[in-house]
Amino acid sequence: MSEWLTKYEVQFYAFLDTQKHTDVAHDLAHINRVVKIARQLACEEQADLAIVIPAAYLHDCVSLPKDHVQRHLASTLAGDKAVDFLRSIAYPKEYYDAIYHAIRYHSFSADVKPETLEAKIVQDADRLDALGAIGIARCMQVSGAINRVLYAQDDPFCDERKPDDGRYAIDHFYNKLFRIADGLNTPSARLEGRRREKIMRIFLEQLALEI
Repeated sequence: MSEWLTKYEVQFYAFLDTQKHTDVAHDLAHINRVVKIARQLACEEQADLAIVIPAAYLHDCVSLPKDHVQRHLASTLAGDKAVDFLRSIAYPKEYYDAIYHAIRYHSFSADVKPETLEAKIVQDADRLDALGAIGIARCMQVSGAINRVLYAQDDPFCDERKPDDGRYAIDHFYNKLFRIADGLNTPSARLEGRRREKIMRIFLEQLALEI
């Protein structure tokens, strides 16, 4: 399987290189990281790479800004676009439904739970890229793009108030990012998620010292 799948991967990447990316946190580098993580998780969890790899490459082939009114539809639109593309390159059709499911169900905004192992892995891989050192960097990239202030000066770490990540970048850690690790689907992903979360908490400890 690996040889024929590798030939398709070249076409996946070429297709993505022609697409417009909504923001710098959802660029080709993000895609490459998600594919790398998904491949590793698929091997550890014994999932079908013929589903996981194309879904990981194409999961953000439609990406809308965080504050877009139709943000919750982005993964469904991406699934539709991905299947159209797979047809155009004659990817084996028996995988279309499973790939569509994995793409549609990967998103936070869609608020739906994956049902297959492959879909769970793609979701886990995408969410792991929101944690750790790269997760911190991506949070700051998105925050800059939508004009979030770095932190609330009167209570930077939400000790006595509810997180407001519409206004503050650091609040996004408490409102969303620190909930990811325990909600990951597979044992392999949860282990990696907890490791990455520790890195983020160390960052906050250092930030507290500096401010």
